[in-house]
Amino acid sequence: MTAEPTEPIEGTPLIKPSSTDHPLYDNVVDACRTVYDPEIPVNIYDLGLVYTIEISPENAVGIIMTLTAPGCPVAGEMPGWVQNAVEAVDGVRDVDVSMTFEPQWGMDMMSDEARLELGFM
Repeated sequence: MTAEPTEPIEGTPLIKPSSTDHPLYDNVVDACRTVYDPEIPVNIYDLGLVYTIEISPENAVGIIMTLTAPGCPVAGEMPGWVQNAVEAVDGVRDVDVSMTFEPQWGMDMMSDEARLELGFM
């Protein structure tokens, strides 16, 4: 019997791809952009905290997100904020938000707009 590999298979993406071709995708992204980290004046989507938005054919939305740091003071609250924002999108059936710290968030994950807003460009 062989042991299961502990490392991801080479070439496997660290972040699961999003359902970018789903008709609700842009509206879900817009909803995520209404949620802000209270310590940073940029929305969580442009900060790069939303890793995956997966939308099923039945319009169930699964979001995998992270925080800027594991000890973030709003760690227990932010998934609920995201869930509430996305549940308000017309056509969304239900929302499941899960947290991950793999891969760890880094400033390179921010959009150009976020970098500009924070004075990094």
